Amino acid sequence: MPRGADRDFFVRHPPDLAIEVVSPSDRLRAVRAKCLAYLDAGVHLVWLVEPKHQRVTVYLPDRSTRALGLGDTLDGGAVLPGFSLPVTEIFD
Repeated sequence: MPRGADRDFFVRHPPDLAIEVVSPSDRLRAVRAKCLAYLDAGVHLVWLVEPKHQRVTVYLPDRSTRALGLGDTLDGGAVLPGFSLPVTEIFD
């Protein structure tokens, strides 16, 4: 990031990965809508982490989703090649 006044700008390129963690005060429907908005903005991969349900939902650019539970492994797909993490480790 540039220093000084040049820092006051909007990023023109969306991130490759966005991660949302549902807090107890969040409405799940609103957070899910936010995940879809990230995809609409050009984000390539979104992970929605739900501590209450110990689940991670993966959102892909085609708007498909994949729900992962404690027995599953989260991977980075084409965005983070080689990354994998057992979902259970997120909630330990």
